[in-house]
Amino acid sequence: MSQSLDRALVVLDELADGQRTLDQLAERLDVHKSTVLRLLRTLESHRFVQRVGVRYYRLGTSLFELAFRALDERDVRRSVEPALRALNAETGHTVHLASYEDGEVIYVDKYESRHNVRMYSRIGRRAPLHCTAVAKVLVAALPEDQRAEVAASIRYEKMARNTITTPRAYLAELDRVAARGYAIDDEEHEEHIHCVAAPVRGARGEVLAAVSLSVPQVVLDLDGLLELVPALLAAASAASAECGYQETKRRD
Repeated sequence: MSQSLDRALVVLDELADGQRTLDQLAERLDVHKSTVLRLLRTLESHRFVQRVGVRYYRLGTSLFELAFRALDERDVRRSVEPALRALNAETGHTVHLASYEDGEVIYVDKYESRHNVRMYSRIGRRAPLHCTAVAKVLVAALPEDQRAEVAASIRYEKMARNTITTPRAYLAELDRVAARGYAIDDEEHEEHIHCVAAPVRGARGEVLAAVSLSVPQVVLDLDGLLELVPALLAAASAASAECGYQETKRRD
C-alpha cells in the first residue's frame, strides 16, 4: 500500500470518531501539517472529508453514499434466505421473493409448499403489476407520481374473478397497501389462489424486494391466510435487518 493511501485511510478512520483539527491529525500521523493538509484537500475535493468552520474536519458525504451503495449491491437473495426459509418452515406454504426491475416485477426466489397442491410460479417469471400481492407492495413503495405512471401504463387484463381492472381502483389499492404495510391478492391473479406480501427494506428504508405467502383456498381460506400476516411481517422484518434496515428509521 502506498504511503499516501495509508495515511489517507488513517485520517478517515480518525475522523470516524469525530471532528479533528489539522494539528490533531498531524499528531496522529506523526507528520508535518503540510503533508496532512495536502491529504485533506484531496479528500475534500472528492467529498470524503468536509471542512467545518476554520479549524475542524469531519467525514464527508461521499463516504455515506459509498456505504449505502455497498449495502444496496449486496445479494438480497442470499441476505434474506434464512428469514424466508424460516417462514416457509413455520407455515408450510409457498414463499416468494420478488423485485422491481425496469418497470417489471420478477420472481427472484421461491420456497415450495410442503402441501400436495403446488404453485405454478417460477424464478424469473414476471408478476403482473395489477393483480399480484408482491407487485402491489413494490409499486406502492414508489413516489405517487411514479405510481400514477405505472397505473396508466398497465393493460388491465382480467385474470381471475377479483382482478382490478381500472387505474383508479389500482391506485386506491396501492394507497391501502402503503397504509397497512402489506398487500393482499384475493383471487386476483389466479382462481382459487390467494396471497399476502410485505416489503423487504434496505438501509435507507427503501423497498428492495417483496416477500409473500401464497396458498390455495383448498388448503387455507382467506381468514386463515390473514392470521399468518404477523408471521409474514416478522419474516420481512428479519430479512430487512439482514439488508441493513433498522426499524427506528422508518417514518411511514
